[in-house]
Amino acid sequence: MLAASVLATSMSFAVPSYAQEETIKVGILHSLSGTMAISETTLKDTMLFLIDEQNKKGGLLGKKLEAVVVDPASDWPLFAEKARELISVNKVSAVFGCWTSVSRKSVLPVFEELNNILFYPVQYEGEESQRNVFYTGAAPNQQAIPAVDYLMNDEGVERWVLAGTDYVYPQTTNKILQAYLESKGVAKEDIMVNYTPFGHSDWQTIVTDIKNFGSAGKKTAVVSTINGDANVPFYKELANQGIKAEDIPVVAFSVGEEELAGLDTAPLVGHLTAWNYFQSVDTPENADFIAKWKEYTKNPDRVTNDPMEAHVIGFNMWIKAVEKAGTTEPDAVIDSIIGVSVPNLTGGYSAMMPNHHITKPVLIGEIQADGQMETVWQTSGLVVGDEWSDYLPDSKDLIADWRAPMSCGNFNVAAGKCGGKGTN
Repeated sequence: MLAASVLATSMSFAVPSYAQEETIKVGILHSLSGTMAISETTLKDTMLFLIDEQNKKGGLLGKKLEAVVVDPASDWPLFAEKARELISVNKVSAVFGCWTSVSRKSVLPVFEELNNILFYPVQYEGEESQRNVFYTGAAPNQQAIPAVDYLMNDEGVERWVLAGTDYVYPQTTNKILQAYLESKGVAKEDIMVNYTPFGHSDWQTIVTDIKNFGSAGKKTAVVSTINGDANVPFYKELANQGIKAEDIPVVAFSVGEEELAGLDTAPLVGHLTAWNYFQSVDTPENADFIAKWKEYTKNPDRVTNDPMEAHVIGFNMWIKAVEKAGTTEPDAVIDSIIGVSVPNLTGGYSAMMPNHHITKPVLIGEIQADGQMETVWQTSGLVVGDEWSDYLPDSKDLIADWRAPMSCGNFNVAAGKCGGKGTN
């Protein structure tokens, strides 16, 4: 069902074509096939929708916007090739794309070399601030750490399973979480860490291990950084082994409304997700967006999710920065976008900070039978994305500020100097 849904979605929209001199080209770099298509295809559709909406308003700088869509096919080296193609061959003014951190890491050298702009819409592990990238998804302090705080303070969790897909985002996030938990007095033997490959399907042994780990008499939770279609058999196996949310709750950072749309959600009711937006958020801005999205897709069952909202924010920030600069030239846009503020869908405004991260609220949601989230906790205001973790010894003294004269992604405040390009 999931594969059929993804295929249908990826074929749903034709990209309008305009004469080259009349358009501003926008690159869309999302997997439409492979293990990440379950999550990324809808982001391609979101960008087509946003571009269509902007063109209805008259385009940008007196020109129509033209989407250029490529399929990096969940193949991390192919992301770099497709990014180069978008910039060098298709001459796009900016790119909206990537999901996994390994795909983002793959394209970083391309955007730096060719001096273009990437808007990255997904929660990630931090430990990075690159001049050519704008991070509109959550940093760990805008998702992972608040989720752990909620479980610890509100649910009384004492034992922790950090379960992730085997690549940089889960590994680094869990490294930060483990250091954070230990700083809160959690013993090492009360932390279990497990990684599985992309597309992993046989969860029986791992879920049994989780069940046994949770039988020590201490409240246990799973913090999940499992990505892509591996989530489907993971949650099925939890249900098969009778693991309920009241026994061992799972809080997921990469499962949203889109992933749940293909699942029998009944056994998942009560498990948690941590994001910065839910479709169920009750604001006029969100209601308007959902109505227009469903009208555009001609499908009343299409859902919205957090990375979609991140693309909405990033796209509108890019539009505003281009208008402010009077050009799509990357250097001018990079300078003009800092401080730009646009409405988010949860009510209020998100701002682009000097570290190329944005301000966001944090929401903890409980999965409902209809695949939607009921917000059970949220921050009182917006949280500034922290690019370098305070809990890792190599990062705690680092900050990023891309304004002149600093123009540095990893300035060491203890040493008083810039360490380089802004990535580890």
